[in-house]
Amino acid sequence: MKLLSAKNDSYCIHLWRTLHSSGNLIYINNYAIYPPIREGGPTENEEETLKVPHHYARATRWLAALATMIAPLGALADYKWNFPEPVTPIARDTLKIHNEFMLIITALFVAVFAIMIYSMARHRKSLGHQPAKFTGPTGRLQWFWALVPFGILLFIDFVLMGIPAVHAILDMEDTKTKADMVLKVTGMQWKWQYEYPEAGVKFISTMATPREQIADKEAKGEHYLLEVDNPVVLPVGKKVRVLLTSTDVIHTWWVPQFGTKRDAIPGFLRETWVKIEKPGTYRGQCAELCGKDHGFMPVVVHAVSEPEYLAWLEQKKAEQSAGAAGADRAWSKDELLAKGKEVYEKQCVVCHQPNGQGLPPAFPALSGSKVVNGSLLSPDGKLLKNSHVDRVLNGKDGTAMQAFKNTLSDVELAAVITFERNALGNSKGDMIQPAQIKALR
Repeated sequence: MKLLSAKNDSYCIHLWRTLHSSGNLIYINNYAIYPPIREGGPTENEEETLKVPHHYARATRWLAALATMIAPLGALADYKWNFPEPVTPIARDTLKIHNEFMLIITALFVAVFAIMIYSMARHRKSLGHQPAKFTGPTGRLQWFWALVPFGILLFIDFVLMGIPAVHAILDMEDTKTKADMVLKVTGMQWKWQYEYPEAGVKFISTMATPREQIADKEAKGEHYLLEVDNPVVLPVGKKVRVLLTSTDVIHTWWVPQFGTKRDAIPGFLRETWVKIEKPGTYRGQCAELCGKDHGFMPVVVHAVSEPEYLAWLEQKKAEQSAGAAGADRAWSKDELLAKGKEVYEKQCVVCHQPNGQGLPPAFPALSGSKVVNGSLLSPDGKLLKNSHVDRVLNGKDGTAMQAFKNTLSDVELAAVITFERNALGNSKGDMIQPAQIKALR
């Protein structure tokens, strides 16, 4: 685009003849000339039509800019302006109420602003109107226009909006009526523990996104930061009573398509419920600022048919039985180191880092640590206070070091303790057996 100026239209036509093949939009004083891309210049009859008033040219520029901004939106194929698809009664009810409220609010917005704009235009000073001087309603008509809108707002707030909202809240809080099963969710930095009390199944779910992706050393995956090693599995069409608590700080268990978002608070047992109506995989995350790795605490739920759920439950029971049986046999040091490395990368690496250097002072280094390199057990095989084994089993009050006694199996505990003492720059050379951990519980 070329921005030019000229003193008269003759000079404009001269410039047109000079730049006729450029195809550019030429601005000359208050005119914009559009030279066609062709040989020769304009004819005498065309010269007048080549001159366009400047305000038309300005409008053209605005339209072109708008088109430039809108064009990339075509690439946002997955962008959605609404809620995610609801798959539970609570989510459907929430979306329905939201849409109704938006219609009511939009109607009020349009009506109020239409009256305001009309009043300002109709009674403006340029038409001879003088500002009124009053402090409140003085006549019946003024009282009518003051009280009637107020009454309409009360009706909208307490009837049109209030009744559906109260119904939704009561339904949301009714966790026990016709509940088919219970799922206990325990939040901890930065993972979830899931327990099926009736089935005796319990496991930890941690984020499965590779650290290389987080560090931008690899391309981001399809479900970046929203993938786990052990997803929750729930049956479709069953009302699941969800109990929530936490072992350290406040977390929030949130799956958008379920319409549920409930805090997990240390020392309290909160409740909500879900009844998934459609099979599929649903993803969410902790929605509470819960510390350094708050963004790495995803929730993944697989909703399956009841036969698939029962088969999965039996598989989990078998895995737990095998893990319990593993505590009764002697493990070699190499076996414990291999298993311990796996447990460390899932449970410990977030705080203590892959190299064991930690993030002092909140997360102390394990490499060269006096605790890790101290005595394993007492001479008679008892637990030593503040020893390495005690710290892993029972944690440390007032710090981010949590107790793993109730979240990891005997094999996992023995393996990760052995690994930390013989890796990450440490070389104690000793080991602890799962059977010893079992005896210390």
